[in-house]
Parts: sequence; C-alpha cells; structure tokens
Amino acid sequence: MNPSALDFLCCPRCQHELSLHPTKDSASTHVIEGSLGCTACASSFPIRGGIPRFVPTERYAASFGFQWNRFRRTQLDSYTGLPLSRNRLFRATGWPEDLSGDVVLEVGSGAGRFTEVLLATGATVFSSDLSTAIEANGLNNGGSTRLHLAQADLHDLPFAKGRFDRVLCLGVLQHTPNPRRAFHCLLEYLRPGGHIAVDVYDGRLIALLPWKYLLRPITIRLPQRRLLSLVERAVHLLLPGAVLARRLAGPLGSRLFPILSYHHLGLPTDINREWSILDTFDMYSPTHDHPQSLDTVRSWVEAEGLRDCLVEYGPNGIVVRGKARSLTRQNPTLESG
Repeated sequence: MNPSALDFLCCPRCQHELSLHPTKDSASTHVIEGSLGCTACASSFPIRGGIPRFVPTERYAASFGFQWNRFRRTQLDSYTGLPLSRNRLFRATGWPEDLSGDVVLEVGSGAGRFTEVLLATGATVFSSDLSTAIEANGLNNGGSTRLHLAQADLHDLPFAKGRFDRVLCLGVLQHTPNPRRAFHCLLEYLRPGGHIAVDVYDGRLIALLPWKYLLRPITIRLPQRRLLSLVERAVHLLLPGAVLARRLAGPLGSRLFPILSYHHLGLPTDINREWSILDTFDMYSPTHDHPQSLDTVRSWVEAEGLRDCLVEYGPNGIVVRGKARSLTRQNPTLESG
C-alpha cells in the first residue's frame, strides 16, 4: 500500500479518516504489512500483502476469488495480444483514452483486466474487489505507482465520498444481492459532474434462454473445485462443436451448447480454451445472478438524477453512463432488483 492513498481513504463504518500503522520492516513508500486505524471509532483494518483488507471474508463472492486467482492473466490484453478489454471498456464508457490527472474508482476489479487499460490512460486508479481476486490484480498491475488496491464491500467502500472524477463498475452489479442498491452506492463517490459507467446483465427473454439458468440451481451448490473439474471436462468434449456451431449459425448456434466460446473474437485455440473454461465457470458459479430490464435500469437513472445519460444494450448486457448532477440526491426506493 502506498501511503499517498490515505488522501482518498476513510473508515467504511463511520467515514472518518484513517491512520497508517506499518510494521517496522515496511518501506516508507510501500507498506506490505501493517494496519489502518480509524481516528474516530477505533476500528482497525489489516494490511496484508500490500493490500488493505476492509472485509473479514469474501462473503458471497468467494467463487470470484477462486476463479480469478486460478485464471489470473487469461483476460488481460497484454496476455491475449488483442484489445478485447480495451475495446469493451471504451465502448461501454465513451471516455477519452487520455485520462491523465483523473482519479478513477474501479469497483469489482476481478483480476484487473480493466485496471490494466485504465492505467494505460494515465489515470490514478483506486481499485477494489470483495474477493481475494484483488490479489490477482495486484500481481498483474501492482507495479504501477498510480494504482491503489483495497479488498472491500461495494456497499461499504473505504473511500471518501464525492471525490472521484470517474467511477467504473463492469460485470459486477448482477452478482450483488441487490443491483439497485449497489448502483446507488456507487454514485456516492462521484464528485459533482463526475462520470459513471456500469453494466448489468440483460433480462430480456432471449438472454435468459441459454443453459445457464436451467443448470445454475444445481451448479451453485457444487464445491468450486468440483464444478471447475466438470467445466474443464465439458469444454474438452464440447468446444469443437461449439466453435463449429458458431461458424454455421452465428450466436444462435452457440446457444445450443452449455459452454461459452470466443473463437470468433480472434483468440488463438489455446487461449480460447482458457476463456471458455473461465467464462463457463463464471456463468455457473456465482451465488447471485440478477438480470435487469432496460426499463428498470432507466428508472434507476431517473431516480438518481443523473444527466447526459445513455442507457442501452451493450456487448455484456445493459450499459449505463452519465454524469452526477450534485452530491445531494434524494434517497430513492432501493428494494427492487
């Protein structure tokens, strides 16, 4: 942990400032072990492996910690040699490619596929994840002095509210217990006029037809290693057929198989197999999976008073981007979703 992060950190319980207590063998510019203490409520949060830990367990996100530490580099553009993460980020956000001077809050980073892209823009990035996937992000991107990591809950983030120029949350909301409440929480951290970009799974019937929602009642009850073993066997057997079906019948052909394949994106055969195993596991393992309708998401945006908004279907569901109007918003009804 870089001590300069303290300017943006605060106690997630009472919002007061934190003091840093490094161990004696920690360097002054990078604390590997130690703790953060609240100056008001006396809460203490450990720093392990250079990452402040604001949650005692991974809670409902344990499957993500398992998968992203197992497939740490799989979706990084620097690993695939293709700009897949870069293209998705800029298509979803509409942000400029030079964000020098901006401070970005990324929530739900996983192994850091989008963190890598954000750092390339020149931005200072605060990146958090509820799971131990944050450790994979640290291994992938921790060499940058502009990156600050934290293991934390989206609903109780350890960051000063109203301070960030941009907030990014891709591939996360549908995996929280209440996507509506999660969306509201994210907005608290934007400065006036700051930009937000999120996405959430599409709840249209065509998106609900694949095998996932038929098999998930069974797969979410399996131990993670058992499920991964089953997925690896299924991919070994079915991937050639899934690739052929996609070539012959497009996206509809791929829906015939209970696995995912991305050969059409230009991935080499071995990396496509990795992606297939990773994303098939990701499809069947999360505790929560809550798709939303376009009208529902538009109602969120309207209730929050965002301006210059765009709500549309994107490559991974429904994309939302817009600007914060002010720091003061009425507290909307958050029980839906």
